[in-house]
Amino acid sequence: MATKPTTPSYEQARDELASVVASLEAGGHTLEESLRLWERGEELAAVCQTWLEAARERVSAADEQAGVSPTS
Repeated sequence: MATKPTTPSYEQARDELASVVASLEAGGHTLEESLRLWERGEELAAVCQTWLEAARERVSAADEQAGVSPTS
């Protein structure tokens, strides 16, 4: 039975994304390698965005429960 891949933590995704960006900026990759790195970077950026949106929702819910008015 195949196991479902686990979603990395925000910190893991952020650190790997930083590594991918540094690798792309350093250059020296074939086009295929660059595309693979770019695609992985997009995946990691989406993971980070999901974590950040969830954190925003939790903070908003906590503020609402505490009676704190939202700030813009």
